[in-house]
Amino acid sequence: MKGRSTAAAHTSHAPAPSRELQTLKAEFFRALAHPVRIRLLELLSASGAHTVQALQQRLGIDQPIVSQQLARLRASGIVTATKEATSVTYALADPLIADLLRVAKAILNRQLVGAHALLKELRRDQR
Repeated sequence: MKGRSTAAAHTSHAPAPSRELQTLKAEFFRALAHPVRIRLLELLSASGAHTVQALQQRLGIDQPIVSQQLARLRASGIVTATKEATSVTYALADPLIADLLRVAKAILNRQLVGAHALLKELRRDQR
């Protein structure tokens, strides 16, 4: 195994994930794949549980859109809903969702920094 990284050597012996597991992962990421859902999750991760009305006011988005996107997140198990009198309060189902959002932001930041550097280089080259 000379010349191969430890990680590569380690992963080469791991069994391939099942099709069902890959599908489950894809469905999880599909549930996140909407700008309003990302904004909702960022708000819930930053400031805790909120009612639909509070989320709608904080985001400046119509209530039916907020409710529809929360329903999708709830169906995927990403948020939980607790009924309190006449309102429903939503929260992250798992605090690791906040970590996932932070990691995604860090990855995007690195990509954008790299793209910005290339753009600067391109502009210098055009002169």
